[in-house]
Formats: sequence, structure tokens, C-alpha cells
Amino acid sequence: MEDTAIISITRGRGGQVEAEGPIDALASALLDRAGFIRQPTLSGTWHRLPFDMGEEWENEHASYAADMLRAARYAIRLDPALTPGNRHAPHSPRQGASPIPASAAPAAVPRTR
Repeated sequence: MEDTAIISITRGRGGQVEAEGPIDALASALLDRAGFIRQPTLSGTWHRLPFDMGEEWENEHASYAADMLRAARYAIRLDPALTPGNRHAPHSPRQGASPIPASAAPAAVPRTR
């Protein structure tokens, strides 16, 4: 018996990466943010990554989606085959996503009486 309270991110039989389970509006928005596409079907909505983007890209985005969903307190099952190799710390696969350098932080405003 499958637990229906868990969102599963797996690689399907056709090679596509898909998310299945109790996907509400917030979970759907987080999947969108990670690069998943919503595709309507006769039985609901299919959440999948774009086809033919390369296994490394798919693994990064699937893992990023799982990290965001876990942070939002969803129960997640991520297919172990989708875990990127040598992953030391979670990071965003979005292009240009990097920490703000210290020099860009606003300077302290002097106090006046």
C-alpha cells in the first residue's frame, strides 16, 4: 500500500522526471520555481521537468525541488537516482543565484539624537 501523503519525485518509465502525490497550490508553485512544468491531463495535472535537458540538469532541479518542498514541511520521497553527485550543500540551480557579496550590503546608518 502506497502512502498518499508523500510527494514523490521520480524518473518515469519513459525517462521523464515527474512529481506525484498531494500537490496543492504551494507545492505546485515550489515545483514551478524548480523548473517543473504543469501539464493538464484527463485525470488532473502532471508536474514534470522539461524533456531532454540532460541527466545532470534534471537531477539538480529535482533535488532543488525536493529541498524546497522539505523546507516547506512537505513529506518528500526523492528517487535516489535523482540525487546529484558530490553534492556538498544545497544550492539553487537557477542561473545567477549566488550569495550577496559583503560589499553590496548597505552600510550602517549613523545614529543621531
